[in-house]
Amino acid sequence: MLPVIALVGRPNVGKSTLFNRLTRSRDALVADLPGLTRDRKYGEGRLANEEQDYIVVDTGGITGDEQGIDYEMARQSLQAVEEADVVLFLVDGRAGINPADEMIANYLRRSEKPYYLVVNKTDGLNPDIVVSDFYELGMGHPYAIAASHGRGVTALIEMVLEALPDLETESEETLEEVSKSIKIAVCGRPNVGKSTLVNRMLGEDRVVVFDKAGTTRDSVYIPYERDGKNYTLIDTAGIRRRKNITEAAEKFSIVKTLQAVKDAHVVVMVLDAREGVTEQDMHMLSFVIDTGRSMVIALNKWDGMNGEEKERVKEQIERKLEFADFARMHFISALHGSGVGNMYDSVDEAYGFAMAKWSTSKLTRLLEDIVADHQPPMVKGRRIKLRYAHQGGSNPPIIVVHGNQTNALPGSYKRYLENKFISVLGIMGTPIRFEFKSSENPFEGKKNPLTTRQLAKKERFRDHIRQIKKANKKKKSKK
Repeated sequence: MLPVIALVGRPNVGKSTLFNRLTRSRDALVADLPGLTRDRKYGEGRLANEEQDYIVVDTGGITGDEQGIDYEMARQSLQAVEEADVVLFLVDGRAGINPADEMIANYLRRSEKPYYLVVNKTDGLNPDIVVSDFYELGMGHPYAIAASHGRGVTALIEMVLEALPDLETESEETLEEVSKSIKIAVCGRPNVGKSTLVNRMLGEDRVVVFDKAGTTRDSVYIPYERDGKNYTLIDTAGIRRRKNITEAAEKFSIVKTLQAVKDAHVVVMVLDAREGVTEQDMHMLSFVIDTGRSMVIALNKWDGMNGEEKERVKEQIERKLEFADFARMHFISALHGSGVGNMYDSVDEAYGFAMAKWSTSKLTRLLEDIVADHQPPMVKGRRIKLRYAHQGGSNPPIIVVHGNQTNALPGSYKRYLENKFISVLGIMGTPIRFEFKSSENPFEGKKNPLTTRQLAKKERFRDHIRQIKKANKKKKSKK
C-alpha cells in the first residue's frame, strides 16, 4: 500500500502550502489566516524522477489550549498522526519556538511514530542559523525548507521515502478501482448537517462537526468502500447568500464547493426540513442542475417534527421543487441515522443513469415513434424533420438529434421530446441534455449559370407575362 505522510504543526506554519507543493495542486486552501484547515485532507504525491507514489495528509493546527471547534480540529489532527506511516512536524523558522511546538514534540515522541522536524519559511534567511534554535526541541536534526518556493522540499521527501520500510505496493487494478469510485458531493447551506451526514455515511467521526455555521471551510475528499463498491465522499463548505459573505477565506471556500460539484458524479443536496426550502437552497439546486450533475435530495432533521409540520414541508417541496422532480427525495436524520442507509440505492441509481450508454439504433427508433405520435410544427410552410438521434456524452446524458430546421424547433416541442425520452428510457436521478443539429444544404447560396438558350427562353417568358398583363388591363378599361 502507499506510504502515508501526515503534516502536523501549530496554525499558520505552512502545512497547506507544503501539501499543495507535494501534491502539485491547489487542493488545500492557503491564506494568511490561522485555523483555515479544519479537517484532514488527503492528496496523492509522486516523486519527480521516480515512479513512487505516496499519500499526504493535511491537518488543522494544534495549539494545546483548544476549546469548542478548535478542540475538534486538534482531535482530527492527532487522529491523522495515528493513521500515518511518518509524520512531518512543521515549525515556523521566522517565529521561533512556541509553547505549542513543545507540546506537539512531546506528543510525537510518545506516539512512537517516525517523525521529522521541518523548519519552514527559511527563504531569505541563513538556514544554518535558523535551524539551530530548534535543536532545543530534542527531535534530532531539523530540516530547513521554503514550502512557498519549493526549496528543499524534493530532497526532504526523497529522504523520508527512502528511510521508510518497503511497503506492499498497490496493484494497478486497485489504483484503477479507486479512480473509478463514485464521487458523492454533500452540499447545502451552512449548518444543515452536511458534516454530520458525512460521518454517518462513513460510520466514523471523519470530519469536524460543531454547532456553528461555517465549520467546514474546505472541500474534503474521503475515499472508502461499501458493499464491494468504491465511493469518494466530498464534504463541502456551506454556501450563504452573497451579501452575507465577508471573509476572503469563505469566498475561497465557496469556489471550492462549486468546483467539488463539477467534479462529483452525484450531488447529495442537504436541506433543513425544519426551515423548509429557502431561496438559497433554490439557487444551489439550480446550479447543480445547470452543471448537469445527478442529484439526490436529503431532507435532514426530519426527526422531532409532528405530522402537521411534515405535511406542510411536503407541500412546500412539491410546489417549489417541481423543476427538480427527477431527483429522489429522502427524509432523514443524520444525527440518529434514520433513512441514511437507503440513500445509497438512490445514489447508485442516479450514477447508473448518468453514465448509461444507449445505442444509436435504439435512440433513433425512439425518436421515430415519438415523432410519429406527435409531429413537429411547420415553419414557413415546411415541416421540421427530425431524422435520427445518437448519444453525445455522459454525466449528464446528452442526446444529439439531427434533422432540418431544428433551430426553429419551439421550446414546447423540445420539452415534449425530453419528457418522452425520460419516460420511455426510465431515467431517474439525473438531468438530460438535448442538442439539435441541422443538415446543411450543399446548394445553399449557389446559383447555376444559365446558357444562352435558357436566357432567351427566360426573356420570352417575361414578354409573354407582360403581354397578358396588358391584355387584362385593356379588358378592365373597356368595362
